[in-house]
Amino acid sequence: MLNDWLYLAIFLVLCFALPAMAIGIAGILSPKKSDPIKNSIYECGPEPVGESRIQFKVQYYVYGLIFLVFDVEAVLLFPWAVAYSQLPLYAVLEAILFIAILAGGLFYAWRAGALEWQ
Repeated sequence: MLNDWLYLAIFLVLCFALPAMAIGIAGILSPKKSDPIKNSIYECGPEPVGESRIQFKVQYYVYGLIFLVFDVEAVLLFPWAVAYSQLPLYAVLEAILFIAILAGGLFYAWRAGALEWQ
């Protein structure tokens, strides 16, 4: 019983020590040269004009989240579509339920006006 806890303690010490050592070694070995170009806001491209912190509409983030949901749906449904002919009936019904839940979420977002561009 004690050996199990010893292995866990060793594992936890290694989990914290290895990343700390990697960051420390990188800090020691990294070049220390600094110049105004490296310290500027942008390393390439045009020089910024005006305030760099502008406020975006929340709607951009809503579109991004909806895209992400349906992108994940496509990734999860791809293996199901490839193995469709080998799946039992309950797996097909679960996939249909999954699509129905996502369609319900899309319908809710549509009815709530989240997809209206203003």
